[in-house]
Amino acid sequence: MIELTECNVEEPPDGGEPPSPWENVPLAQWQDWRWQLTHRLNTVADFEQVVRLTAEEKAALMAPDLFRVDVTPYFASLMDPTNPACPIRQQIIPTAKESLSFESEMVDSLAEDAHSPVPGLVHRYPDRALMLVTTQCASYCRFCTRSRLVGDSHMQFSLTDYERQLAYIEATPKIRDVLLSGGDPLVLPQRILEQLLQRLRAIPHVEVIRIGSRVPVFLPQRITPDLVAMLSKYHPVWMNIHFNHPKEITPEVSTALARLANAGIPLGSQTVLMAGINDCPNIILNLVHKLVKNRVRPYYLYQCDMVDGAGHFRTPVAKGIEIMESLRGHTSGYAIPTFVVDAPSGGGKIPILPNYLLSMSDSRVVIRNYEGFISTYVQPTDYHAHDSSTCTFCQARSEEQEGVAGLLAGHQLTIAPERWHILHQRKTPAQGQEVLSKLFSKLNGHNGHNGHNGHNDHNGHNGHNGIELQPQTVNPLELVAL
Repeated sequence: MIELTECNVEEPPDGGEPPSPWENVPLAQWQDWRWQLTHRLNTVADFEQVVRLTAEEKAALMAPDLFRVDVTPYFASLMDPTNPACPIRQQIIPTAKESLSFESEMVDSLAEDAHSPVPGLVHRYPDRALMLVTTQCASYCRFCTRSRLVGDSHMQFSLTDYERQLAYIEATPKIRDVLLSGGDPLVLPQRILEQLLQRLRAIPHVEVIRIGSRVPVFLPQRITPDLVAMLSKYHPVWMNIHFNHPKEITPEVSTALARLANAGIPLGSQTVLMAGINDCPNIILNLVHKLVKNRVRPYYLYQCDMVDGAGHFRTPVAKGIEIMESLRGHTSGYAIPTFVVDAPSGGGKIPILPNYLLSMSDSRVVIRNYEGFISTYVQPTDYHAHDSSTCTFCQARSEEQEGVAGLLAGHQLTIAPERWHILHQRKTPAQGQEVLSKLFSKLNGHNGHNGHNGHNDHNGHNGHNGIELQPQTVNPLELVAL
């Protein structure tokens, strides 16, 4: 039996020299994350040393008001030098397509700013909060959802912002799960990151701390034993890593993932479905297999957001359904992510799945499997429903944003869209009421609004008062105000 020790993940993945054109860089420097950050590529001249740029790529790199470009040498070395359709290259080198507008594009497509009670903190779900702790990343994705602020060094979050975020979380006992994101929290100075973790761990009702990062992909050299040891001091700490293509999982990345997993940090992956990059069932299948092999649980497959500059990456939602259909039954259940649309305007993540439930009655449910095999599940006839009035867990739970679950629990009967009640009040305008008063006066011989004339037992709400209505007695001009 081979004993697993720290040295198993300490050795350089290949032990050779850095790739071209960095072959003359000492290997120790190449493996230094600080060197990687200070030697990022961002100009035409930089990229021309690595790939054969197209005219469109050159023009985009020199365009004014371009979303920030910065790419670590390590990640740039994964690009195909001659193929502009390379899935790595498309994620990091801009093209003219970024400037093309599309229907319903938005600057803040998820309405994060509208759900932000204090700067940098997003509180959309009742028990979770998102802390944006930096606007900086190791490299910048061309499809960034937060391109409105990410990459802008003038929009950095300050210590004062952190204090306000932490104060809000501390004052909101329902928040049990806090996600650190940005930008990328792992590019923060380690001292600052640890202070944030310390402060969050000191809040009694914060049960779980999560970190959303792409550093293990863009800059695996940053996942040092020292960083991992620091993170493991604040368990439970989870990490969600953004992978989009199998080509991103290199020996260096596997080393970084092993360090994190060995430190007891549960790892998840989120993937954005993008045209020309991973909109293929077999690419996603290969990706999830590589992820679980590296102890990373595929978490979300995202429909591309409707954010400015990312229209050319969007696929039909049907493509995601096709991919999910090709995963379920064809690989392990724990290798299958949840396909979601992060609903525009702040609706949150909505899972979208193929339809496996075909029909049902009060006694049977008709379902189908991934092969198209249709079967019937017979429902029990002697089931005694759970009694929430005697359940201590049900009694202890209190939630303001219950949604559909609140309807099922019997806490409310309806969920009404905004202004629904106002729109359905159908109040008669004051001027119209005055005309109606005159109308009924002529019809009934007095001012009774309910049509009751005392000669019968009806209250007149349906206009019945024992007198036949004579439309010709009404002056049509009196109805104009209605």
